[in-house]
Amino acid sequence: LMEELLDKLKLLSYEEEALRRHNMRPLSRCPSPAPPGGWRRRPGPRRLRPHYFALPTNPGEQFFMFCTLAAWLITKAGHPFEQPQEYDDPNAVISNVLSELRSFGRPVDFPPSKLKAGYGEQVCYVLDCLAEEALKYTDFSWKRPAYPTEELEEEEITEDDAELTLNKLEEDVAEEESDNEENFIDLNVLKAQTYRSDMNDTAKQEEILQSTTDAAEWNLEVERVLPQLKVTVRTDNKDWRIHVDQMHQHKDGIESSLKETRGYLDKLHNEISRTLEKINSREKYINNQLEHLVQEYRSAQALLSEAKEKYQEGSGGVTERTRMLSEITEVLERVKQETEERGSSMTDGAPLVKIKQALTKLKQETVQMDIQIGVMEHTLLQSELKEKSNMTRDMHATVIPEATVDAY
Repeated sequence: LMEELLDKLKLLSYEEEALRRHNMRPLSRCPSPAPPGGWRRRPGPRRLRPHYFALPTNPGEQFFMFCTLAAWLITKAGHPFEQPQEYDDPNAVISNVLSELRSFGRPVDFPPSKLKAGYGEQVCYVLDCLAEEALKYTDFSWKRPAYPTEELEEEEITEDDAELTLNKLEEDVAEEESDNEENFIDLNVLKAQTYRSDMNDTAKQEEILQSTTDAAEWNLEVERVLPQLKVTVRTDNKDWRIHVDQMHQHKDGIESSLKETRGYLDKLHNEISRTLEKINSREKYINNQLEHLVQEYRSAQALLSEAKEKYQEGSGGVTERTRMLSEITEVLERVKQETEERGSSMTDGAPLVKIKQALTKLKQETVQMDIQIGVMEHTLLQSELKEKSNMTRDMHATVIPEATVDAY
């Protein structure tokens, strides 16, 4: 079904009208792995394969291609249909496509979720139905194939000066009969004709005792039929003699080329040898001229290595002293912080204010206690005076009440 769909899409020129119009590059025939991505991922540079919608490769890419082709086919069939965008709801797009398919009178007996994968029998069915409707709308009709008539080529007579040997004649005839590239004279027919002519000549030998044919006419007739009487025998490339001849030819060619090439190689070798000698002599001269500079360079290298060792030793001492300095700095910072805290506490008047407030509160409490003590003393004095007055009154009384006696 997918192959038939691809043929129908080609008849509708889907690459020029659908893919290029929507800035989509055609898909190649080679399969490719499915990269991760949603259905909105655009297809890459591949041509539509014969089994593109039949096998799962990239569901997102296949679904996007399905929506694009379906919208284009619906529009091609005469029903205006809006091209789906990348961020459209896939369920809404599928619903619109199926509603258009039902409007064409095509049955839909599968759930819409089957089209979400972008491949399968349902996808191929929907696209095939839409392609058929588009072909009907464009008045396309299938016709029987018209095969071209092949014209027989005229036999070409090739002239060759190859010699025919009777030993190879029957073998070459069998090979020439199976070869359809060129036409040659059938040797069996030639033998039959020769045999019949020989029989006729034998029968007429007794009758013809003297030839009455003109020699000039005979020569003209011979020249006219001579090309047709020649038999071309093809050489077999598998014959070992041909291989031997080719080997000898290649050997001669290699030897002739080797002579010329050897001269060039010898010349090049001599030039390279002279150049190497010049380089060696120049190198020796330069070494002799720069010997004192090399000695100075070596002494400078030795001094540099000593200076590096001293620098490393000095850098080690500096590192140790830097560490001690950091420790001393930390101790100094801590002492400064404690001094600042003590100074701030000494100059701060908040404790003194608190002490004054406490003294004032104590004084107030002392005054209140004095007042309470005075009140208590007054109350005690009043009670004592009252008791004393009661005792005095009782002493001066003439009659002591019975109840009073009982109380005492």
